[in-house]
Amino acid sequence: MSDVPVQISTVDGVLRITLDRPSHKNSLAPSAVRAIVEALERAAGDDALRAILLASSGPDFCSGADLVAANPEDGERPRVGSLQRRTALQAHRLIEMIASIQLPVVCAVRGWAAGLGCQLALAADFAIAAETATFWEPFVARGFTPDGGATWLVPRLVGVARARELLLLGEKVTGAQAAEWGMIHRSLPDGEVADAAEALVQRLARGPTVAIGLAKACIRSSLELSLVEAMAKEASALELSSRCSDFREGLAAFKDRREPVYRGR
Repeated sequence: MSDVPVQISTVDGVLRITLDRPSHKNSLAPSAVRAIVEALERAAGDDALRAILLASSGPDFCSGADLVAANPEDGERPRVGSLQRRTALQAHRLIEMIASIQLPVVCAVRGWAAGLGCQLALAADFAIAAETATFWEPFVARGFTPDGGATWLVPRLVGVARARELLLLGEKVTGAQAAEWGMIHRSLPDGEVADAAEALVQRLARGPTVAIGLAKACIRSSLELSLVEAMAKEASALELSSRCSDFREGLAAFKDRREPVYRGR
């Protein structure tokens, strides 16, 4: 993937995805989106993986989709519905994979997280941001409507009133304020973000992988279900997780009064 500005590697059970286009504030061209989606699709079926770290090189996390790269250079007007078709296969597929993959996703944010970059952080299970980071939904301010799951993610994290501030007025939010609002997991001084994200992803990688994945799926679906339906899904997840060797290790560790050693199985 040398021609794609994304670094993708696997180390000790952690899939590491690093946006690597600092000269363009790590804006995502269609080729980069495809590379990340393909990596996530492979990860979803890889039993050796236990967590995902999404980070960036340079001073900014991601300034959003690269609209220049996404449009034809010849200036020819695309067919009606082109944007709707491409968005579903590109930005929307990426956010769907981040949110739904049954591996915990940690996102480290410094500098700008705008548009699609903001959605990447919000769709992750744990976003750790620099206190000085800037989260921005610039869509309406630029004359078009939000995408990338913004209208689904933001209200659920901060409530409707604040979502209107972000999505309709285009107000910017610092990392410190985002943490205060509950948009992200936590904010830290700039120099501590990378180490904190690494520590968290390592902690998750040592956890009971199947149980974490099933619990993640239950949390996500519970927002759309009644209590009875949510508990039915919990029961199914409990049935599956209780058949794992990690479940037996957890019980044994509790009995022996020691820390469990989970294998992700």
